[in-house]
Amino acid sequence: GLLHPSSGTVKALGYTPAERDHRYLRRVALVMGNRRSLAWDLPALDSYELRRAIYSIPPERFRTTRDELVDRFGIGDLVSKPVRNLSLGERMKVELVGSLLHEPELLFLDEPTLGLDVSTQLQLRRFIAEYGRRTGASVILTSHYMADVQALAERVIVIAGGRLVYEGRFDELATSVDSTRILDVTLTEPADLSTFGEVIDVAGNRVRLRIERSATARTTARLMSTFDVVDLTVADPPIEEVVARLFDAGAE
Repeated sequence: GLLHPSSGTVKALGYTPAERDHRYLRRVALVMGNRRSLAWDLPALDSYELRRAIYSIPPERFRTTRDELVDRFGIGDLVSKPVRNLSLGERMKVELVGSLLHEPELLFLDEPTLGLDVSTQLQLRRFIAEYGRRTGASVILTSHYMADVQALAERVIVIAGGRLVYEGRFDELATSVDSTRILDVTLTEPADLSTFGEVIDVAGNRVRLRIERSATARTTARLMSTFDVVDLTVADPPIEEVVARLFDAGAE
């Protein structure tokens, strides 16, 4: 709701976000990976109490929701410390809990795992996914980390050069953009597999090929019948590669 659309209309929960209707704002929450909303010099618990007053949350309901969120995220030892004394990952956890105290129906996440270590990223993704399933809340995520998108998004929108270049299910993204698959095969001894597809990497007896999706079954059968195969796997191209192609196409 911070920007007015230059054309067209935007609706969320039946409201126009740019109008900043208080009835709409009470039903949404925003968490940004590079911004903080909790008081820097106070414990998170004090900021949580302020949120309770702002959103007029009944005390008993507030305590129940707060304690449940704190317990689910395992931050009981953090919420009584001044926010300035917490690490980046710890601050992100207490920020996320604070944003959910009023039980929003729509949660906006902007680069929520920015700068976090791998363990905290995984914990954050699990928590967000579980929250969405448990409450039925909708989550709108913007992120350059494909791991975030893979873990949290059922549907994705890709915008490149100001244009919408893809909208649809995440699990259909690769097949809609790329007609190839990646085949990794390990043989008992080195071999030239250039006739089976595009060789994109060789490491000893392991060869990585790019093959046409429609030729997957035929190519794997030929390999199995021609060589002594130790291991063979087939996968879609890396999602980063697929999205990069979309961006390149959108910029043209």
